[in-house]
Amino acid sequence: MVDAESFVAEAVDEIRAEVGDEHAIIALSGGVDSSVAAALAYEAIGDQLTPVYVDTGLMRKGETDQIRETFSYMRSLEVVEARERFFEALSGVTDPEEKRAVIGEQFIREFEREAKETDAEYLVQGTIYPDRIESEGGIKSHHNVGGLPDAVDFEGIVEPVRDLYKDEVREVARALDLEEIISERMPFPGPGLAVRVLGEVTPEKVEVARDACHVVEEELEEYDPWQAFAAVVGKGTGVKGDNRVHGWIVAVRSVESRDGMTARAQELDWETLQRIQSRITGENENVARVVYDVTHKPPATIEYE
Repeated sequence: MVDAESFVAEAVDEIRAEVGDEHAIIALSGGVDSSVAAALAYEAIGDQLTPVYVDTGLMRKGETDQIRETFSYMRSLEVVEARERFFEALSGVTDPEEKRAVIGEQFIREFEREAKETDAEYLVQGTIYPDRIESEGGIKSHHNVGGLPDAVDFEGIVEPVRDLYKDEVREVARALDLEEIISERMPFPGPGLAVRVLGEVTPEKVEVARDACHVVEEELEEYDPWQAFAAVVGKGTGVKGDNRVHGWIVAVRSVESRDGMTARAQELDWETLQRIQSRITGENENVARVVYDVTHKPPATIEYE
C-alpha cells in the first residue's frame, strides 16, 4: 500500500519539476483518479494549471453542476460544452474499440483547443496502473491510454498516479482532504455512458442509461459495491398498461473488487432487485425489462464495452 503522505509530497515535486514555468491543462472528469491528479497538479503549479471539464453528454446525472461546485476553488476551471460534437463524432459507430478511439481523439481535440487559448504545453491525466495494464494487454483501450490519437499537440503528458491502483488513489485523495463524494466515489469509465450503451450511441439510449445508473447507485449505496451501474443492452418486448411495447432492456451490474483487475458479482436480495426494476421501468416508459448480471470478472469485464 502506498504511503499517501509521502506520495503527495513526491508527486507535487515531480509535477513542478516537469512542468516548470509552463502552463498545463488537467483532464478533469470528477472521478477520483482525475480529481486526485488535478489536486496534485494544482498544489504543484497553482494558477499555471487550467482544469478543463468537458461536458460530453455522456456523464453521470448532475455531474456538470457537481464539478462546478466541488472545484470552484480552482479559479481557472473551464467547463466545455461539447455534447453535440461528441454525439456527432459517435454517429454510426458501433464497435466498442472504435467508440473508445473516437472519444479519446475528441477529448484530445477539445483539450488542444483550450490549450491554444491558454498557451498550455502540458496535459495532465488521471491514468492509473490498471488502465495501462488493460490497454497494454489488449483487454480494452482507455481514452487516456490506448485511445490517444497518434498526433497530440502537447509538449508532454503528465500522469502523476499512473503507478497506483484504485484503492491507493483513494488513500491519496484522503491525504489531500478531498471531499468524500470524490474520495469514495465509485469508478466511472473514461468514455462515460458510451460504453454502457451497446451498439450506436444515441441521446435517447444515453439518457436511459444515465437515469438507470442513478437509480442503481441510490438503491445499492448500502451494499457498498466497488462498482454498480446499469447498461442499455438492446430491445425486447414488454407490456405497458394495456399495450405491447418494444422497449429497452436494461442490465444491472454490481460487483465487489479490490483493484478492478478481478471482480465478483454481488449477491443482492430479491426485494432490492425488485425495487430497482420497479423504479427503472416505472420512471422510463421506454424500458421494457430489467435483468441482473451475475457474471464475475473473469470471464466478463466489469463494464459492457
